[in-house]
Amino acid sequence: MLPPSPRGGAGTPPGPGPRTADVVADALRNGILSGELAPGTPLREEELSATHGVSRHTARTALATLTAERLVTAEPYRGVRVSLLDDAALVALQQLRCALETEALRIVRDRGIRPADVDSALDALAAAEASEDWPATLDAHARVHRALVDAADSPRIAEEYRRLDSEMHLLLTHVRPAYGAGALTTEHRAYVEAALADPEHAVRAHLEHSTRMILEGRRVP
Repeated sequence: MLPPSPRGGAGTPPGPGPRTADVVADALRNGILSGELAPGTPLREEELSATHGVSRHTARTALATLTAERLVTAEPYRGVRVSLLDDAALVALQQLRCALETEALRIVRDRGIRPADVDSALDALAAAEASEDWPATLDAHARVHRALVDAADSPRIAEEYRRLDSEMHLLLTHVRPAYGAGALTTEHRAYVEAALADPEHAVRAHLEHSTRMILEGRRVP
């Protein structure tokens, strides 16, 4: 179980901040996405309540937030557990990403613009890979794709795409692709150029490739 959520020192009045349920959700989310809480780990209201010093209602609200993000799954007679994307769920997730990212990049191509933040995101990806910091690499990888989607300036597409961030992060936290040093950056620099020119083909090819790598990685003993 995770350590309790941070609290102020003795005698320190609470300052303005997020709801208590959000603080608990943030602590659990960090534990899940860091890999500290493995897929299938049970998350019980009574234990969360004791650990974080909150009511069971607050713990239940935090779990509902993570359920909406698909980071945890509530199952009859089994309670709430950290999610594990099976192969079918992975394929469905990648198909949805493909639809959203393709449409966003089609808009970007038709406007003849280059996403303002994509080059800095690629540089951040290169730096993270060079430092062999996998969590930072995952964050930078997500930044690259978000920069492409955000450039379409479509709030609805961007909103729906961001809903997938946690699921993809969760998946890649536990299934690290077999990339050599710097290979992820090289692949994404090429992907950006191809996707800006021909999104209909480039996005599908890129995501089908990553899906195959993840599925094959799962089958390696």
